[in-house]
Amino acid sequence: MAKFDHIVILTGAGVSAESGVATFRDAGGLWEQHRIEDVATPEGFQRNPALVYDFYNQRRAKLGTVEPNGAHTALARLQAEHNGRVTLITQNVDNLHERGGFSGVMHMHGELTKARCMACASVHQWMDAFDGATPCPTCTHTALRPHIVWFGEMPFHMDMIADALGDADLFISIGTSGNVYPAAGFVQEVRARGAAHTVEINLEPSAGASLFAECRHGPAATLVPDFVDEILGD
Repeated sequence: MAKFDHIVILTGAGVSAESGVATFRDAGGLWEQHRIEDVATPEGFQRNPALVYDFYNQRRAKLGTVEPNGAHTALARLQAEHNGRVTLITQNVDNLHERGGFSGVMHMHGELTKARCMACASVHQWMDAFDGATPCPTCTHTALRPHIVWFGEMPFHMDMIADALGDADLFISIGTSGNVYPAAGFVQEVRARGAAHTVEINLEPSAGASLFAECRHGPAATLVPDFVDEILGD
């Protein structure tokens, strides 16, 4: 395992679920409480901005009640101790990877802890609640929105992600459903080069489990630390 030079990791909701962060797609998840069209589309925001602001304000407030778990801290240890490069791409919008010690996370679906101005495009760290009457610190317009990628919008960092996938020699997918594109297609991008080992770590087989050379199924907070130990030779 220690031979790998560039490890690329994709994480999804399954990593944060063990910390108590509500997921969207599981039984009892957020999509059963809210329609996607209402809280996760530009059209929903235009139709009922108050509902959307409240939805993300509640999600942001929830972050203060949860802590990183063993998977988050193990990945931070991998970044700190591995002799090669470690790139972390996440579909999650929480800040648990950063709080667990990982730096330079690529949040392809945005971040709950940031607000973006629709007038001047500036992005600001934001831990408190805000709404349509909150002025932008840069231009003072009342045009802030959650810094979240909604359905129909382009994910962030796609050029950097493509570069990372292009020279990875180990690709690990952790806690993902395998249903959400473009992330669900990352393993196929890596496999097309034929030069990387691919591993799925998930509570149960994902929709794309058959595409991975190796699968390990069980709780991420248990399996990820064990896998990091193998990579580091501990």
